[in-house]
Amino acid sequence: MALAFDEYGRPFIIIKEQGQKARLRGLDAQKANISAGKAVARILRTSLGPKGMDKMLQSPDGDVVITNDGATILEQMDVDNQIAKLMVELSRSQDYEIGDGTTGVVVLAGALLEQAEKLLERGIHPIRISEGYEMASKLSVEHLESISQKFEFSVTNIEPLVQTCMTTLSSKIVNRCKRALAEIAVKAVLAVADLERKDVNLELIKVEGKVGGKLEDTELIYGILVDKDMSHPQMPKRIEDANIAILTCPFEPPKPKTKHKIDIDTVEKFQTLRQQEQNYFDDMVQKCKDVGATLVICQWGFDDEANHLLMHRNLPAVRWVGGVELELIAIATGGRIVPRFQELTTEKLGKAGLVREKSFGTTKDRMLYIEHCANSRAVTIFIRGGNKMMIEETKRSLHDALCVARNLIRNNSIVYGGGSAEISCSIAVEAAADRYPGVEQYAIRSFAEALDSIPMALAENSGLPPIDTLTAVKSQQIKRCLEHFIYLQHLNILMAWLLQEGNPYCGIDCNDVGTNNMREQNVFETLIGKQQQILLATQVVKMILKIDDVITPAEY
Repeated sequence: MALAFDEYGRPFIIIKEQGQKARLRGLDAQKANISAGKAVARILRTSLGPKGMDKMLQSPDGDVVITNDGATILEQMDVDNQIAKLMVELSRSQDYEIGDGTTGVVVLAGALLEQAEKLLERGIHPIRISEGYEMASKLSVEHLESISQKFEFSVTNIEPLVQTCMTTLSSKIVNRCKRALAEIAVKAVLAVADLERKDVNLELIKVEGKVGGKLEDTELIYGILVDKDMSHPQMPKRIEDANIAILTCPFEPPKPKTKHKIDIDTVEKFQTLRQQEQNYFDDMVQKCKDVGATLVICQWGFDDEANHLLMHRNLPAVRWVGGVELELIAIATGGRIVPRFQELTTEKLGKAGLVREKSFGTTKDRMLYIEHCANSRAVTIFIRGGNKMMIEETKRSLHDALCVARNLIRNNSIVYGGGSAEISCSIAVEAAADRYPGVEQYAIRSFAEALDSIPMALAENSGLPPIDTLTAVKSQQIKRCLEHFIYLQHLNILMAWLLQEGNPYCGIDCNDVGTNNMREQNVFETLIGKQQQILLATQVVKMILKIDDVITPAEY
């Protein structure tokens, strides 16, 4: 693109290869961008909440994914439009930062764009809309802080954490086992958490899955699960009080780095070479035995001769174990990864109370359990399920639950779910709009209306009449305020009461329990997750509204 001037000094833009490019300017560009963002939000809208629908996505190579996780749906979709890609990035950033709320953040962004379109048609400048949205998002975040509640938990009292994880899992395909899976997720997080520093390293939690069994068979192992078996079928399948040598060096004679050639022209030379190789293997096995190792876990393979020798010397071994698994085994057992046999010492051995091999079903599939480790700060969640898709979806659901438990350990503030927090924010933002004299108050009111889209989508997906349900819940939320208004008799005091108190526990009764009180239903969400949703959605919408010129290559 270049800027030029005609003979009268008037500027005009020359676009390179102009005939091959399409250009949208001003309101047309903004409307095109908004419609692209709304299209993505519309796809995810039906997946919101405990009664949300699942999406089936097929990749070009035939792999099928069934999920209602917003981030996964958008990752798997092949999106061409640049604005739609911004929505994908929005969902991904919510997933990276919080781990939960990936669907809600896109639905909220879509609702904000829809409201912005109405304001643009009324002639309000996009910058003023952006400023109004920014003010409203700050009001919402502050209001969330004021209605949030802190709850105390400990290693002995994990019920509050379990209840919050159950809220996350209730919208997933695994909701029939949500209690058991929530307990597993919380116990796993607490096992690896540093409660003094309020930090959780989720890399220490390994999630493994195997087809077969049923979802109820999912278990938490205080140790490491390796999808390998003993290298020789006659090696012992159960080792108690194991001393584990963790090796990254292969059980084979050393190879020179340079190119070399050996000429063998007599039987004696061959016998000498073979004897030399056997001596190497003997030395390696003997070094492991001398330091007191009762199990060898090796990153590399070893040939049949080494395998036979290990079995004869009563030294069980596991080969071809991946680098990540080796690190987790080293962390769990308190051992050191040894790169050379010469460096192997007793201090570098890992300790485990029990190492056992377990077979599954009739398939002869075997896995190795390393349990009762010296340092139980590495754990494994082992998922069973009827098919591969079920196991993959359970992994994604558990990831969300683990992230929620981690967020609660970092910041133990919660707000109530079921759309109650959004309705409460909507009422507060609507009430605060009158305090702003400029055009921004229209944008602030629109922001309040957009917040109502979350509870409305929840009601719609649950088969309830959306407008009637939302109106009823809203009136319940402000009922207490109106009762107090009789005594207060002043509008400003009513506004202050609305902003501070309200009744922020009333939400959409998606599960048809019979009460709208989310506190009684034990539906919780993390405060930082909800605040992040509002801030991220506002940022992306502001970015989209500020685009007024789109130059794209024309389609051939």
